[in-house]
Amino acid sequence: MRLTLVMIVIIVVTSPLALAQTGPATKSAEPFKLGTFEIRGDRHVGIVLRDRLIVELNEANRALERNPAYPSLPMPADMLELISRYEYGLKYRLYEIVTHMVSNNLLADGRRPAYVHEVGRGVRTLAPILHPGKILNAGGNFYTHLAENNTPELQQKAIEARRANRGIPYLFMKPPQGPVIGDDDVVVLPHGRDRIDWEVELSTVIGRAARYVPASQAQDHVFGYMILIDISDRGGRPPGGFGGGTDWFVMKGHDTFAPMGPWIVPKEFYGNPMEKLRQTLSVGGQKMQDSTAGDMIHSVWEVIEYASSIVTLFPGDVVNAGTSGGVGMGTVVRGKQSYLKAGDEIVATIDGIGTLNIPVVAGPEPPKGTGSFLPPVNTYRK
Repeated sequence: MRLTLVMIVIIVVTSPLALAQTGPATKSAEPFKLGTFEIRGDRHVGIVLRDRLIVELNEANRALERNPAYPSLPMPADMLELISRYEYGLKYRLYEIVTHMVSNNLLADGRRPAYVHEVGRGVRTLAPILHPGKILNAGGNFYTHLAENNTPELQQKAIEARRANRGIPYLFMKPPQGPVIGDDDVVVLPHGRDRIDWEVELSTVIGRAARYVPASQAQDHVFGYMILIDISDRGGRPPGGFGGGTDWFVMKGHDTFAPMGPWIVPKEFYGNPMEKLRQTLSVGGQKMQDSTAGDMIHSVWEVIEYASSIVTLFPGDVVNAGTSGGVGMGTVVRGKQSYLKAGDEIVATIDGIGTLNIPVVAGPEPPKGTGSFLPPVNTYRK
């Protein structure tokens, strides 16, 4: 059969190879999330689909590149590298991987390649960013968290005063190594510290370096969002020595005091947190916290603006938006204080992101002769 020029053009234009070579994908067939996982003893960056399937990024990319239509592209070694490269072309390769798997029905039972795993089955979910450069937390950034260890009347006065004078955000730092744990880890209660508290927070992951960024442009510097549980030691420090007021290092810096994850939602799949945020936390099955962005004193964007006016924010830095009323030290919600104890399980959820399930265990008594350590709270606070 003789082919006319028109038929040849149609064949060339409509061939799969030609379509694949027209340029990188500009959207994904499905929304996805990104995490860090331990699989067969090794750490892997993974694409999370439908909240129940984990796709090993490196292996999925190798499979895609067997098609000569897709040029070779090195994959990131870890989540920090992925974040740094995401807006510089890497996200389009992730879009291609997801679209390839969906369009070829590779997520269905019986058709999944060996590099696709079910959440919780032979896979350990680690903190998405194992070693963030910085962890910045907003303190006192929800109206219902103000003065919640007082009477409802005194709390309301504090809220009214703050509404009249919002001021600027208050930020503190948590150590980026030691406190960070993932969904399959446990919070360890330091020996003798019996006033350990909980705070669920929206965690914003920086995607592009930010310095002196106005709030109106802050979203341009965001990579995505995850959950952070800001565990706090309300027991204070023993009397004597330097009297510098609240000891934020003691309160926020213990090992395991920053559970985060379970994965990161890229911003294009989450939307504007100031329009949709809802975060909840329960302890031992009892709901303790439930709030939305409408309770925030300073927006996520204002917090980033303030932080970037003091220090440069780099890709992979984490900026947390603060927590609402309902923490353990508060008396307004439950009428009494209530702190974590061994055997509790913390369940923190942010709609559209996921859920962190964190068991609580007692820590061992420090060995003798190891130097200074915090004594039990009951030795200096009666």
